[in-house]
Amino acid sequence: MPELPLSQNSRICEPMRTADVWQFIDSSGVGGAERHVATLAEGLLRHGQAARVVLLQDHGKNPWLQQLAAASVPYEHLDGRFSTLRAALQVRRPSLLHTHGYKAGILGRFAARLTGIPVVSTFHSGERGPFPVGLYDTVDDWTSRLGHRIAVSERIRRRLPSGTHLIPSYVATPEHSDTAALPPVVGFVGRLSEEKGPETFCALAARAATDDEFSAITWQMWGDGPMRGDLEAKFTGVVTFHGVATDMDAVWPQIGLLAMPSRFEGVPLAALEAAAHGIPVLASRVGGLPTIVDEGSTGWLFPAGDLQSAMQGLATWQALRQRPASDLRRACWAKARADFSEARWLPEIVSVYRKAGVSVDLQRSSAS
Repeated sequence: MPELPLSQNSRICEPMRTADVWQFIDSSGVGGAERHVATLAEGLLRHGQAARVVLLQDHGKNPWLQQLAAASVPYEHLDGRFSTLRAALQVRRPSLLHTHGYKAGILGRFAARLTGIPVVSTFHSGERGPFPVGLYDTVDDWTSRLGHRIAVSERIRRRLPSGTHLIPSYVATPEHSDTAALPPVVGFVGRLSEEKGPETFCALAARAATDDEFSAITWQMWGDGPMRGDLEAKFTGVVTFHGVATDMDAVWPQIGLLAMPSRFEGVPLAALEAAAHGIPVLASRVGGLPTIVDEGSTGWLFPAGDLQSAMQGLATWQALRQRPASDLRRACWAKARADFSEARWLPEIVSVYRKAGVSVDLQRSSAS
């Protein structure tokens, strides 16, 4: 059976298998949806299920692909055309198409319907974007009836048709909690765009810089986006800008507190990954963040944009950080392991695959 051509940047880590579960997405960078897709693909592969990431098109340099390659997750690009996607499904017959994001969702569901491929769609975005993205999001919701649906938060599920499954994003958690002291570093990990509130992070850093109580703390940002240039011009010297990290496993040990001053969220992977590494979170009380942050135990919540309340959480963390940190770290790790682990949620996703008509059996694995 002929193979469809791949882009030069495609990486095939194993022979093509018709039993593959395709994680289908249109991606040009690293965000929460991409990290979720990578975690899901890694989990399926680790448990013996063939899986690969298929990108709708090649947007050029994408640091996420380096992360996939480092994790030995197979990936490839299509050329962005609906006809190519339909032909790829018709010729190669994956066992299931799992879509992520509005563009992959709309095109993927129609192509899957025309070719008789079962389809599942995960909805990650908690807010509709401005026109025209908001219109695409609406069409994405309307056409979601063409397949089985997963929402990562209750707020997202409420806007989708009945029968949508609530399965939050999750992370692989280590067997034991980290016991190292929390470093005096407040970190921001995410896209530097309006919904994530990076300017609030920088404003908080600038305010803390005027207070001797916080003089030992450094403020560091990992991520990129449309606001980076303006923020660097205004806050260089107060905040260190690292750009996108291709290896977050090397970054988490450097962070003592993750700040997420978002305007809206689903269930952000960065907060889950921080908790799994025993790092408390200082976050806006929006979206799914209150399901991750247990006030005073695994972090602190504040009204979006309220710098004074955020400073109070920062002061509490600073006092706790200077004591033995094992209890705080253990609480964060235990929260992630109990409520947001692969062991808890990957079987739920596989259950949705089975409802879509796909036989998936996970082999036992020591990973959580």
